[in-house]
Amino acid sequence: SENYYDVTNFPVGSPYEDIGAVINSIIADIKSRQPAADLNDGGKPGAVIYIPPGDYRLVTQVVIDVSYLKIVGSGHGFTSSSIRFNTPEAELAHWHERWPGGSRVLVDTSSTGADDEGAGAAFYVKRSGNPRLSSVEFADFCIDGLHFVDDDLGSNEPENTYVNGKTGIYVGSASDSFRISGMGLIYLEHGVTVHDADALAIDSNFIAECGNCIELKGMGQASRIANNFVGAGYKGHSIYAENYAGILISSNNVFPRGASSVYFSGVVRSSVTGNRFHSFYPGMLVFDANCCENLVSSNHFLRDHEPWAPMQKYDNGLDDLFGLLRIDGSNNSLIANHISETIDTQYIRPSAVNPVIINVVSGSGNYIANNHIVATTEISQVDDAPNSACFSTQVSALLSTSNLKPLAVTAVLVQERSMGNTILDSGYDHQVEMNRALNAFRATPSFEQ
Repeated sequence: SENYYDVTNFPVGSPYEDIGAVINSIIADIKSRQPAADLNDGGKPGAVIYIPPGDYRLVTQVVIDVSYLKIVGSGHGFTSSSIRFNTPEAELAHWHERWPGGSRVLVDTSSTGADDEGAGAAFYVKRSGNPRLSSVEFADFCIDGLHFVDDDLGSNEPENTYVNGKTGIYVGSASDSFRISGMGLIYLEHGVTVHDADALAIDSNFIAECGNCIELKGMGQASRIANNFVGAGYKGHSIYAENYAGILISSNNVFPRGASSVYFSGVVRSSVTGNRFHSFYPGMLVFDANCCENLVSSNHFLRDHEPWAPMQKYDNGLDDLFGLLRIDGSNNSLIANHISETIDTQYIRPSAVNPVIINVVSGSGNYIANNHIVATTEISQVDDAPNSACFSTQVSALLSTSNLKPLAVTAVLVQERSMGNTILDSGYDHQVEMNRALNAFRATPSFEQ
């Protein structure tokens, strides 16, 4: 088909030296061949750009300003770069492979310190005028930011800073029915940043070891984030949304090093259901700036301590009084979630406080019911040998359930400026702090004498 392009066969440029220039030339060719806005009830079917398995350096930013364009590869190619950069060279010499693979785009752009948020994007999607861009798709290839850089904080481990000014996919204008699926995004300061989205689908991707993974900005509606493996760094958010309505966040497995698992700012009437969240820090789920009428249900939340020696020095700067789940807003429902906190008391900050699990800081009409909170402590089995395998160390920590002892926590804290809330079966009587004259409360039945 004339509307199918293989980057390795296009006659302009070399995709191995600069795939960005090649794709921009292909988009120019599409526009030159499809100039009519209305030709026989069509005229602009768009095209497919195929990236075969291989390594392709991107020096020139790809600028997408056409609808119905699909950029697709044959393998997301994800593998951990963090493990590689924290493994001694003597051990790396015996590895089968070192770098991500599949259909891999190596991002050689950088905009550290630039004013334009999208300046360092590998793929920049933006168009003015009407209608909105529609049906742009990214599927089944890897976008690799390659390296992080010194963050000017005196770090002697620049590969652990999560800073490099690079973004994988940046959508800077209103869009409709975009799809991002089967992608691998790694070592980017921002994985996917989308402004003003309508019916966006981000499904079945590996977006991890990025400063921030998924960011929905501006305003938007009716979008879905589902079935992804996601994990940001300690400075950023795994899933972030602002001023959106009708988001579905479901069936994601969110890894533990992000400053937050989900951060909503001014988000309303959205659902967070059936996810597995893991965090090494407080502030796993944050509703900020008056989030209202959201449903959080049937999720598994786990907070424990970082077991892998190379990353133990980092955190998100929050203490245990902040709350694992923090709610600023009204008429939200937190129903039937399983919340686990398993941590050695030496890691609780400030020391000797009862960690707060659910913190309702403001708002009214919030309904918090039937949440099972399991708080335990044990002497941490932290392997502080710098060469310990990340996988075995973390899995061993997760599987450790022996010799657990109850940990004193505040299961639910309803602060004074929040009233008219209902708290049912989400903590024993002594675990819930609230003004019981201004809020409704029923304690979880207890066997304690």
